[in-house]
Amino acid sequence: MSTDENDSTADAGSSAGSGHCSTPDSDGEVATEIAIVAFERKLETAEEIAEGIGDRYERVDVLEYHGDVFEEHWGEYDCFVGLMASGIAMRKTAHLLDDKWEDPAICVVDEELTWAIPITGGHHGANQVARDLASMGAVPAMTTASEAAGKQGVEARAKAMDAHVVNGDSTVKTNLAVLDDDLGPVARLDGPRAVLVGDDVTVLRRNKDRGVVIGTGSVSGASERSFLAAWEEALGRTDYGFEDVEFVATGTRKGDEEGLLAAADERGLGVVTFEKETLLRYEGPTPSKSKELIGWPGVSEASAIAGGREHELVLEKIGYETEVTVAIGR
Repeated sequence: MSTDENDSTADAGSSAGSGHCSTPDSDGEVATEIAIVAFERKLETAEEIAEGIGDRYERVDVLEYHGDVFEEHWGEYDCFVGLMASGIAMRKTAHLLDDKWEDPAICVVDEELTWAIPITGGHHGANQVARDLASMGAVPAMTTASEAAGKQGVEARAKAMDAHVVNGDSTVKTNLAVLDDDLGPVARLDGPRAVLVGDDVTVLRRNKDRGVVIGTGSVSGASERSFLAAWEEALGRTDYGFEDVEFVATGTRKGDEEGLLAAADERGLGVVTFEKETLLRYEGPTPSKSKELIGWPGVSEASAIAGGREHELVLEKIGYETEVTVAIGR
């Protein structure tokens, strides 16, 4: 995907806030209404699950299992959580499956809450639910190729940027490119503009037209509290609030910082990461020692500029307690 001076490129990294998006994507990737299906003897456990993850969803219902329960409620929920053996869920839903972009996702969890296994719709809600079940001790067993390889498919990239996939069939080819490290950055185009694409180009459309990007750098191991406080202080120096933030941006070398991901999740924000080459292209005005030491420009300013629609800074880099640096871009 090519870019010009009006385009923004974004390599999506870790996606935080998975259960906190209030509006589902048109492709169903974000699950907001789920049903936990359980046998009578496990209804108490199902209620515990509902209580444990219920605040992350708009609707969580517990349904007692019977032979036609999935068919009876098919299309009513974004995702079914089967508190049962995977074979039961597969046999009872196989004949209902029609289109991965329209079918509800299905995730199964064993009765001891040891494993959470997405069996259909991994990129369309099941992986999200499995990750949320991890907060109750279950191990998410992802089998979608990109997640198994430790990479993010284009659906996950869309989610991190609060967008949705317009042309779903294209993701077969673009996700293969992700696996081959051959996709490159996502190009963000502002209109009015007409774009002609082939069937190997995935088009992402924003769910909301928000405003600014929080560019963030940090020392290794910075705490969630430090990230949250730094973001709040930085936004306080601008005319923007958290409701105006499009996503958090950083470099790929910082994309797995636990404190950053936890802070973004707390605020319901996605995290978008940029490769070093992209950050060098959008290097900020404040000198950084990291460029001399490791060849990376200052991450906070460069990622804020790279992620912003206009590629400009609203706020230059500020530091917080020697742990976190923040810049605001638009």
